[in-house]
Amino acid sequence: MNNQIEKNKTFLAIIPARGGSKRLPRKNILDLCGKPLITWSIEAGIKSRYIDKVVVSSDDEEILNISKLCGAQTIKRPDELSSDTATTFDAIKHTIDNFKKYDYIVLLQPTSPLRDEKHIDEAIELLLAKNADAVVGVCEMEHSPLWSNTLPQDINMSRFLRDETLNKRSQDLEPCYRINGAIYICKTDKLLDEKSFFLKDNIFAYKMDRKSSIDIDEEIDFTIAEVLID
Repeated sequence: MNNQIEKNKTFLAIIPARGGSKRLPRKNILDLCGKPLITWSIEAGIKSRYIDKVVVSSDDEEILNISKLCGAQTIKRPDELSSDTATTFDAIKHTIDNFKKYDYIVLLQPTSPLRDEKHIDEAIELLLAKNADAVVGVCEMEHSPLWSNTLPQDINMSRFLRDETLNKRSQDLEPCYRINGAIYICKTDKLLDEKSFFLKDNIFAYKMDRKSSIDIDEEIDFTIAEVLID
């Protein structure tokens, strides 16, 4: 890695964390192995070699207070950006508008506690090595999408699988990857222009293992994360 490149590029990590959660109430501050869930992402961002500042955006005072205690800077999100219809981009832009300009934005979802500073640094190094405008974290899918399909009303499976899949073992199928939600990095100007981390071009995948890709959405995910961390 070129040290001059490191010094000339600045990275702002943003952790969006609403207070409300329908599937798992108050999940962002639930105790996960001795510390609030959001703390895992804050600590990963602070420990990164490349991230210059970690900011938590939230509508919730308790989340903001916990985040400050963990060493993050915070920004109170207005009510109109905290509804179910508000997008992650809305919250990201609000944060960008209230801080000085950084070359890149790193989105760290608080629901990915096993993504650590090593993953963040590797993703940033990939971005710099590729001279990319964006990098997104992915992991290999547990099951190939070629073995899945929608079902008609009568649950008829006669056309469920394509002919080329019928006589193949699952291990013979090409590996497929899914977005894991753990790391998104994008050049700030490009992000604001396209209003998405998924740029039309010059975007690359950072591969992560499935364990580090655990995403907490429901109670069972929380239980799995506890087991994996222990």
